[in-house]
Amino acid sequence: MSGEAKQPAPATNTPATPVMSRRAREAQPFRAMVFGEKADRMIADGVDVIKLSLGEPDFGAPPAVRDAMREQYDGRALPYTAAMGLPELRRAIADFYRDRHGLDIDPKRIVITSGGSAALLLATALTVDPGDEVVIADPSYPCNRELVNSFEGRVVDVPTSAATRFHLNRDLVAAHWTDRTKAVMITSPSNPTGTTIDFDALRGVCDWARDHGAWRIVDETYLDLADREPDGTEVRSVLACDDGAIVCNSFSKFFGMTGWRLGWAVMPDDDAVLAAVDDLATNYYLCAHTPTQHAALACFTEDSLAECERRRRELLARRRIVIDGLKRIGLPVEVEPNGAFYAYFDITSTGLDAWTFCERALDEAHVALTPGRDFGAATADTHVRLSYAASREALAEGLDRVGRWLDTLRA
Repeated sequence: MSGEAKQPAPATNTPATPVMSRRAREAQPFRAMVFGEKADRMIADGVDVIKLSLGEPDFGAPPAVRDAMREQYDGRALPYTAAMGLPELRRAIADFYRDRHGLDIDPKRIVITSGGSAALLLATALTVDPGDEVVIADPSYPCNRELVNSFEGRVVDVPTSAATRFHLNRDLVAAHWTDRTKAVMITSPSNPTGTTIDFDALRGVCDWARDHGAWRIVDETYLDLADREPDGTEVRSVLACDDGAIVCNSFSKFFGMTGWRLGWAVMPDDDAVLAAVDDLATNYYLCAHTPTQHAALACFTEDSLAECERRRRELLARRRIVIDGLKRIGLPVEVEPNGAFYAYFDITSTGLDAWTFCERALDEAHVALTPGRDFGAATADTHVRLSYAASREALAEGLDRVGRWLDTLRA
């Protein structure tokens, strides 16, 4: 009856959920994954969606690596490796640096990790204390910010532009430096822009940071996909100008092993640092996946390296489709990518912010892209990332769909 008092809800025996940690409450989603997951749901419902949102090569691992992995599952024992990784794999990576980049790296400096993400985790855990400031380019890979935040550091986002190829330089770093700056984090080639940092600019940033007692953490996950220099040589690793930098890398991109979750880091040649990294790796993940480490040895055979190089050249052809296609539909790229398989383009001419652009492109054109909000505040609303790791056919069709959708939008 309307005049009766409400009865209290019956008591339950379910306890209240304890309060989560601050880092868990404040962690930001990786929006590229959010759009990818929505695209997957649409595909499961029968919608023909073209996914250009994730940096996931469609090649898969080289054939020899797949064969080697199958051999690992023949019933043999698969014990833990040392926390720093399989010695043979550490040696193979050191040989790869020597043969491809002309660098003499002691294998003891190499730690095998559970993906490039774990390499970045180790680097951040090694260097960042609460209150420390870490200088990062804006835009840049979003997970780096979350790692710094998790260790209660403070991210100093430095807005960049096409004038610096969306990278840091010495002047930008110096202008944002304080007595609390502990590290500089660089991703080159860049995610999301696909551009490499000019080597002299890289040297200038590292020299400044080293002279001021700060760490240099450089993510080179896409390095071996980069274009050749004008003289035909490989794009140089930061280790060519700063042997004390921490380098993070991965088998995911050049070797096409995204879901295998294997990476590595090159640490400074310092016994105290290496002992600390060993302890951190042991406590965080004990060791990387044993069979994957053994299978990854096949990455460094002559046939596998030749196949990876063929794929690198294929990505150049896909890049041309994307650059020309974006220009054709009125969304030209300000700085042409020359490293990672991404194009980062300005969508302000459409009258939409980047999030709305990506939502509508997915809902109306059935093309999944990634809004700039993932990568920092400077280009959050103005830019969108397209991954050209998809097939040539998917790229051409995706660009045609976006173009037709834009025609209706502009009309």
